[in-house]
Amino acid sequence: MIKTTEELLIALRSVIQESRVTTNHTILEQHSIDESYHRASLPDIVVFPTNTEEVREIITIADQYKVPIVPFGRGTSLEGHVIPYDHGIMIDFSLMDKIVEVREKDFLVKVQPGVTRSQLNKELKKYGLFFSVDPGADATLGGMAATNASGTTSVKYGIMRDQVRDLEVVLADGTVIHTGNLAEKSSSGYHLNGVFVGSEGTLGCFTELTLRVYGIPENIMAARASFKTVSDAVEAVLNILQAGIPIARVELVDEPSMKQVNLHNKTAYLEQPTLFLEFEGNEAGLKQDVEFMKEIVEAHNCERIEFETDNAARNQLWEARHNLAYSYIHGHPGKKLMITDVCLPLSELAGAIAHARETLDLLMLTGGVVGHVGDGNFHVLLMIDMNDFDELKRADQYNEMIVMYALERGGTCTGEHGVGIGKQKYQEKEHGEALLVMEKIKRVLDPDNLLNPNKIFKIKKEK
Repeated sequence: MIKTTEELLIALRSVIQESRVTTNHTILEQHSIDESYHRASLPDIVVFPTNTEEVREIITIADQYKVPIVPFGRGTSLEGHVIPYDHGIMIDFSLMDKIVEVREKDFLVKVQPGVTRSQLNKELKKYGLFFSVDPGADATLGGMAATNASGTTSVKYGIMRDQVRDLEVVLADGTVIHTGNLAEKSSSGYHLNGVFVGSEGTLGCFTELTLRVYGIPENIMAARASFKTVSDAVEAVLNILQAGIPIARVELVDEPSMKQVNLHNKTAYLEQPTLFLEFEGNEAGLKQDVEFMKEIVEAHNCERIEFETDNAARNQLWEARHNLAYSYIHGHPGKKLMITDVCLPLSELAGAIAHARETLDLLMLTGGVVGHVGDGNFHVLLMIDMNDFDELKRADQYNEMIVMYALERGGTCTGEHGVGIGKQKYQEKEHGEALLVMEKIKRVLDPDNLLNPNKIFKIKKEK
């Protein structure tokens, strides 16, 4: 623990209710890990603020004592983003879970960072609205903004960065700023939303988010299309997009993953490379889009296509996709799930997925390939015996091989999971001299490197 823990506790409890400032070991352990395979590390103190002023007070005290700060949502991140390797203060935003305002005529909502995706959509449904970003995990909106999350709906509605209209941010010195406004567009000043979204808590702590929301579509239809090969499925998606058919969601699930889906969900889906698709709109337009899509997939060796208009059946389909990680975990007891993701130009996607599958076999690893193929992003789910050092080495080698394949073709080392610690070593390769610009931004906004230190990249001490 830090030398000044007792003094720091006294300072924190002078501005935060004592019961919301804790060194309880069980709570520290709960905040020592995320859903990744990276090793745990305990914070020294966990604090539960309820408003912006309390966050400002916490950060001001941390700045005075030069103690690291790590913001924590629900711990659903996958690359070690919230693991406090430098210890210090963990700010848990679970009590900042208020939906502040729904501006239905502006298609905007203001929320505190601890609000979850499902919580928000439950409230928005009363207004005939929904929030589009759907990463799978029921993450907090603050965490989703911090990692620039995306998901199944990004092919139509875009990623988290596209939904953020404004952020209220507490900086490392306790200054509170707003990064945007309520207007639909602006040409005024630097685009600070773009800087802070995806910053993983390294530039400031979000205390309020203003987000774009959408009207619930009149009609929705889901489809499940099974193919002979993964390449057939990917090429079908590219042709659907080229034809201008507005897909609301499209997910690829490979053959091993379809087997896990059936085992876990007691379904009887065809165990072949499969596309899960969703279309929405008015009845006439929807029917036309679906018929056109059907022609395209059948021209790409689609062996079976089934449609779902019933809400329960559609929900079961997407729950099966979202629960795929847990399907793998339950299907491989004693092993740890390791998930990695990359994103490439669409023209490179079929080759990248084929390479990912071939490399799994080459390195004798157990896993599957799934992805948001409409935007070039795919994931590999690996089941690893953490006590088998050779397998761990092969898993790390695998991760590097698919990342380098993506980078060499104009892609990125992570499409939506973020960098954390797991993808740090690829930052210089991906960004080159631009990484120095990022480091300069970090040094200006957080000169003492207190905000989630050593995530995304490590700050070298200036001579």
